[in-house]
Amino acid sequence: MNKDFTLAQINEIATQLLKSTNHKVFLFYGSMGVGKTTLIKEIVRQLGVTDTVSSPTFSLVNEYRTEEGKPVFHFDFYRIEQEEEALDMGIEEYFDTDAYCLIEWPEKIKNLLPLDAVSVRLTELSDSKRNIQLNNL
Repeated sequence: MNKDFTLAQINEIATQLLKSTNHKVFLFYGSMGVGKTTLIKEIVRQLGVTDTVSSPTFSLVNEYRTEEGKPVFHFDFYRIEQEEEALDMGIEEYFDTDAYCLIEWPEKIKNLLPLDAVSVRLTELSDSKRNIQLNNL
């Protein structure tokens, strides 16, 4: 997928992203403020989570549960200094589950990422328009 969109189209983008692959690890790349968390909030909502979704900037990971009780993990590695911090929190165990893992700032743990992850690159085109590109690693 390579598509330009506005915030009004975020639900459509999230739907297309979820339908585009059977993989469950998504890596969200993009500059600060480009809309990674906003897109993740919509994805999590579409997966059936009714909890309030926020970026886990300080906790590194937030766990949500779908209405069926399935876990969804949302990671934010912006503040980590070394990959060992992700290892210490058990990142590999999260990847071994069958749960969705939605990762902001994956470049901070590039040597730990699963090979079947889906890269989601967001680029700001204007104040109201973004571009999304999906690729398998």
